Amino acid sequence: MTFSTRLRLQSATLALAAGLASNAGALAQDAPIVQPGAPGEDVRQISAEEAVQIAANRFSEADVQFMRDMIVHHFQAVQMADLVADRTSTADIVAVAGRINASQADEIAFMQGWLNERGQDAPDPANDPHAMHHHMNHGDGHDGHSMMAGMATPAQMEALAQANGTEFDALFLELMIAHHDGAVVMVDALLDESGSAYDPVLFDFVNDVRSEQNAEIRRMNAVLATLSEDPRNGLSAGFRDAGEAISNMQLVASLPKPTGFFDAENPAGLPPEIAPEDTDEEVERRFGQRAPFLSFSNTDMAFSGDLMAVGNYHGFNLYRLGEAAPVLISSVVCPGGQGDVSIVGDLLLVSVQDTRARVDCGRQGVTEDISEERFRGLRIFDISNPVAPRQVGQVQTCRGSHTHSVVSSDEDMIVVYNSGTSSIRDEEEMAGCVAGFPGDEQTALFSIDVIEIPVANPAASRIVDSPRVFADDETGRIAGLWSGGDHGEGTQSTRRTDQCHDITVFPSLNLAAGACSGNGIVLDISDPRAPQRIDAVVDQGFAYWHSATFSNAGDKVLFTDEWGGGGRPRCRAQDPMDWGANAIYAINDGQLEFEGYYKIPSAQTEEENCVAHNGSIMPVPGRDVFVQSWYQGGISVLDFTDPANAYEIAYFDRGPIDPDVMVLGGYWSSYWYDGRIYGTEIVRGLDVFEMTPSEHLSENEIAAAALADQGQTFNPQQQFPVSWPDHPVVGLAYLDQLMRDEALPQDQADALYDALGRAAQAVEADERNRQLARELRDLGRDLPETSDGGAVAHRLSSLSDVIDGVARSLR
Repeated sequence: MTFSTRLRLQSATLALAAGLASNAGALAQDAPIVQPGAPGEDVRQISAEEAVQIAANRFSEADVQFMRDMIVHHFQAVQMADLVADRTSTADIVAVAGRINASQADEIAFMQGWLNERGQDAPDPANDPHAMHHHMNHGDGHDGHSMMAGMATPAQMEALAQANGTEFDALFLELMIAHHDGAVVMVDALLDESGSAYDPVLFDFVNDVRSEQNAEIRRMNAVLATLSEDPRNGLSAGFRDAGEAISNMQLVASLPKPTGFFDAENPAGLPPEIAPEDTDEEVERRFGQRAPFLSFSNTDMAFSGDLMAVGNYHGFNLYRLGEAAPVLISSVVCPGGQGDVSIVGDLLLVSVQDTRARVDCGRQGVTEDISEERFRGLRIFDISNPVAPRQVGQVQTCRGSHTHSVVSSDEDMIVVYNSGTSSIRDEEEMAGCVAGFPGDEQTALFSIDVIEIPVANPAASRIVDSPRVFADDETGRIAGLWSGGDHGEGTQSTRRTDQCHDITVFPSLNLAAGACSGNGIVLDISDPRAPQRIDAVVDQGFAYWHSATFSNAGDKVLFTDEWGGGGRPRCRAQDPMDWGANAIYAINDGQLEFEGYYKIPSAQTEEENCVAHNGSIMPVPGRDVFVQSWYQGGISVLDFTDPANAYEIAYFDRGPIDPDVMVLGGYWSSYWYDGRIYGTEIVRGLDVFEMTPSEHLSENEIAAAALADQGQTFNPQQQFPVSWPDHPVVGLAYLDQLMRDEALPQDQADALYDALGRAAQAVEADERNRQLARELRDLGRDLPETSDGGAVAHRLSSLSDVIDGVARSLR
């Protein structure tokens, strides 16, 4: 037993003795003491001794249950550690097991002593074979062993016992990391209980447990990284010199943030470091806990022609594309937070939600509770002269603007959906901003804003409606969707649905997909000013529905879950693969049908905020490919053509910004535009990538994606169907896919490759070739026919169409 544990036991014994002595004089009382029952039940007279016991305030039932559960929880860790000696000789694993055996045994003894000193039964799983089973099945369904966070199931324990060598090492660490994380969850749950851990000895103990478990998790994660073949695991930390891992992509440009968009004395955005006391011993670095009053996070992007807008909490920056790297042409300092951007013609729209944001873009902020100088909503800038943008309009909203979606636009009017997620303004500051509750029909919750922007007079922009898109279809109750909470045993706790984070519109299909805190929804936007909900789904693994992206055909939606709000490490080895992930749904007759999940396969560290975030479609013909940001988890490119079996085809990742403290960083957004991938790094700046050929994506597919017609504008949360020209390279891309599917015999494929290759040369030289045109038509007619309706049938049909188009162009 360690000294600290012995000290706790001695302190607990002294405290208990003192408490009993002080109660001696309280037992003499002549007046009766009664305890009423439920309404209608008889009153029960109780003894003075029983009354004293009821009034005992030294510990709670939650304290007792925690200690009993944690004994069993710790004992399973000892059981797992006992398996090590006969199954591996890896020094790091043996060391982990040694530390666990030493620490858990001491802590089990302390917890048993604590319970016994207080007259409470203490489980003894080491000597009682029924103790584990008893605690697995006792209680009311929420406090049994089967519910204890992080505990391995009997099947997992059996799999661990059967494993050996490297397989054992990896499984041991995965289960033990999850087990330690579960202990931290149990401590946090106890401390959330009112009146729990009142005993200072217990309070010190549970905080020691949390600290020690977190430290061991870090050590085990470091060991796990050395076992993985994924080069993203274990990357070295650094602001400008972090380790990097890349696969099937090429980093072609990396730009730091522009001047004025970072603190020159602290460009990495680290919290202030607290100077250690004078000592010869090595001490752990300590940091301040408060956030600064200015933030410089890079956020979202929008594109129009050769112009790129990069949003930032501090304003926005405009770049000219076309060179090897984007060229900065102007920086606009206008603090306000969020900074999501869209471009419509000569207008730039910017989302603002901070309570400190000002109408005049000043840095000094707003300190008053109610002020005419505060701005929260949608800013509108004229960027007809992009080197000197002018603010020409503002739309104040009740909850600010976290994101916005351009629904429709013409030469006269722009219609925008606004999603506010911040606190509700005081009604004195803006009329109609009622905080309210779910039953209050006037509340600013449970709605989105529909905004009209007159192109000729943006200053007249206004909210025209705030539709209740979450209302119950039958009763009309505005809080008609998910009410918040978990979905049952072992499920995620999901936010209440009272807002949308993102609404992605697909105007040509009259559809919008909303990621709306507690639900994923589909809207009919036939009338852009009056969206109607046509379906809503919940997911027991989602904490917060964050964003939505349609497939190019609009027949699938990929939703993301921002578990932890983007500021937490949620891609660790112990984190579930269906939490903080993508959920992919098919759309059939307007109804969402779940197909599958995707989450990056690499294990990130405690110092890396990581969860599913923003991305876009890479327009590869015949496939659904998605480029996505995962904050400090990097960029992942995935194929979800088969939505039940999405898989990764490329990635890029850097190590954490700092080795000792987590800084909100990594990629906010990653978008494909005009043949390249652009990624906004929250802290580091802006990166540009190109895809490289691999077994997952051919050179022809990459070239065909670059030929795609995406229109002249790309805005987040706005999608249009992509089309491809009848070009030989597009045909070659379909042919590569069919050969990957083993759908064509080799001799037929060879003839097609040869003919399409010659056609590509002819098209490039702008030549006509009637003989080659006839040859292509004949090859197209010989393609097999299939009626299965799957990906192969679609590719065969598309290849035939492209061949016909190429043949026509050669005549």
